[in-house]
Amino acid sequence: MTEEMIIAGFGGQGVLSMGKILAYSGIMQDQEVSWMPSYGPEMRGGTANVTVIISDERISSPILANFDTAIILNQQSMDKFEKSVKPGGVLIYDPNGIIKHPTRTDISIYTIEGAKLASKMGNPKIFNMIVFGAFLEVKPIVKLENVIKGLKKSLPERHHKLIPLNKDAITMGMQNVVKASI
Repeated sequence: MTEEMIIAGFGGQGVLSMGKILAYSGIMQDQEVSWMPSYGPEMRGGTANVTVIISDERISSPILANFDTAIILNQQSMDKFEKSVKPGGVLIYDPNGIIKHPTRTDISIYTIEGAKLASKMGNPKIFNMIVFGAFLEVKPIVKLENVIKGLKKSLPERHHKLIPLNKDAITMGMQNVVKASI
């Protein structure tokens, strides 16, 4: 099994954190992992994306042009990466702020109202974990127990008290992802 994916959005949306937690989760499952972030110098508000590869085999290169899965969090990223999803692949996106929705019929498209659900849960910072939960529901390539271990590894110890909230956000995402109809 090899999963090649891109997570893309604005800086400050937790794009890089989501990728890092996914990478650590893969490591906890004794898989080969590649995590390659890309972001502009402006950080918050600028574009940010991360390429993550999780595989049972050695990874020859972290550089990808096409992806099995794309998680898209803003219009700019949708415009750039929708066409890069391999036929038969998966695109997951939060429709908040998306004006031009994906139209491809050769991929599976899912939506998750991450921003809306995070607001309902009273903490907009868990947006990325809700989206991450949607991904795990669609493609359960890592076990939830390893995601929790990944959270412990990637979060500073002073933030470990937030792990139960993050777990609740992941569960919320898993329960609310919807297959889009085109």
